[in-house]
Amino acid sequence: MTSPEPTPSVTAGTFGSSEPRPSPPDLATLGALRASGWESTSVASELRRNAAARIAAGQPLVSGVLGFEDTVLPQLENAVLAGHDVILLGERGQAKTRIIRSLVDLLDEWMPIVAGSEVNDDPFHPISRHGKDTVAAAGEETPIQWVHRSDRYGEKLATPDTSIADLIGEVDPIRVAEGRYLSDELTLHYGLVPRLNRGIFAVNELPDLAERIQVGLLNVLEERDVQIRGHRVRLPLDIMLVATANPEDYTNRGRIITPLKDRFGAQIRTHYPPDARTEILIAQAEACLPAAGAGVPSIRIPEFMAEIVAEISQIARQSPHLNQRSGVSVRLTIANTETLAANAVRRALRTGETVAVPRVSDLQALVASSQGKVEIETIEEGREEQLLGQIVSAAVLLVFRRRVVLDDPAAVLAEFSPDAVVHAGDDLSGRDYAQALSAMPALQGPVHRLTDGSEDPGVVASALELILEGLHLTKRLNKEAAGSRATYRGRG
Repeated sequence: MTSPEPTPSVTAGTFGSSEPRPSPPDLATLGALRASGWESTSVASELRRNAAARIAAGQPLVSGVLGFEDTVLPQLENAVLAGHDVILLGERGQAKTRIIRSLVDLLDEWMPIVAGSEVNDDPFHPISRHGKDTVAAAGEETPIQWVHRSDRYGEKLATPDTSIADLIGEVDPIRVAEGRYLSDELTLHYGLVPRLNRGIFAVNELPDLAERIQVGLLNVLEERDVQIRGHRVRLPLDIMLVATANPEDYTNRGRIITPLKDRFGAQIRTHYPPDARTEILIAQAEACLPAAGAGVPSIRIPEFMAEIVAEISQIARQSPHLNQRSGVSVRLTIANTETLAANAVRRALRTGETVAVPRVSDLQALVASSQGKVEIETIEEGREEQLLGQIVSAAVLLVFRRRVVLDDPAAVLAEFSPDAVVHAGDDLSGRDYAQALSAMPALQGPVHRLTDGSEDPGVVASALELILEGLHLTKRLNKEAAGSRATYRGRG
């Protein structure tokens, strides 16, 4: 599962593989197409055929999505093989949009249409007045053009002001002004749904669509046709309809009318990453970290720091103080990873280090990237940062207990005599931590194990901070903090 991109209000023809398009088949007329042996097939059959080939080859149906291998993807495979329209239910940041956009890759690379058709007329079975008239007039010489699969997908973000004209179509006053009669089918301007005939149409946040507009989709899902403005025009569309919704939207912002829910063949529930490891892999794939070069240091994130960031999201999803109905998006993990790296880079620029390695003291910067991505339940004014700080501390403690083994805890604590303190913070470089560590032999073994033997000053500093913070959180060291700076001392 990955964090989906922001969804535009109306989008079409921008998805599918990013690889360069191959040239379309060199067939320019209906006669040449017929002679080639090409056969018409429905969208459902096309998707089924290509999905079956992927499944048989052991390839994932949807690429770039993690954590759904044993839950969501098998249900999606069943829906595609069954030829069903699909609605994905899930909280924000559960890769719903990513999944439906990836379905484009299950379409054939190229599809022929009657040249100039607004509704992707099948040259063998045209449905629009333009397509029928062109084939009737030109016969086997009917010109055809090829449409790439990325142009056979479109999506609409459902908003209360969405109209039937947007989705289905409307009389075009400009064409009327040009001299056509209102009764002429050619006066119609087709909406998104007819224009995606023989393709995939997606509606994001379906419950936000006004109920009277949802009614306009009933025929599309069941009878596979549209009717426009009282015109006696029937377009038998061939289309796959997919939609997304938040489960709470059934009763909060709006609802999906019962007849429309009934017409979706499959309803699939998405979820958040089941564990921190999956969350880490998503963050690694999606996070955009500052690029090294031109004076910007390179970035190295220790595995234990990546675990802390992932556990912050995992713990937040179980917190009774956060609104779990709106969810805690995977975007929280991605944004926190980016902020953590940015804070480390900022410190490295000030201290002159060539490699930026995040530490526990950098976690205080995550408040800014976390506040906008979680909804806190009713709480006293000003406690938001305190609550987020508690979640961060819980994540640090969890990773400390999982990763740090103290062979002789008494010897470690004995290093902190009444006069012995260790300073941490943004104003210290990795070399400063190395000097502090050299004066405390009992800490060197745990740090060495945590760094997997690495002697990189930045990684050593990060490991030492985790151990110090863990000892504080387990009430074995005292900590005096002021902003991003801290002093650790014994409790004697």
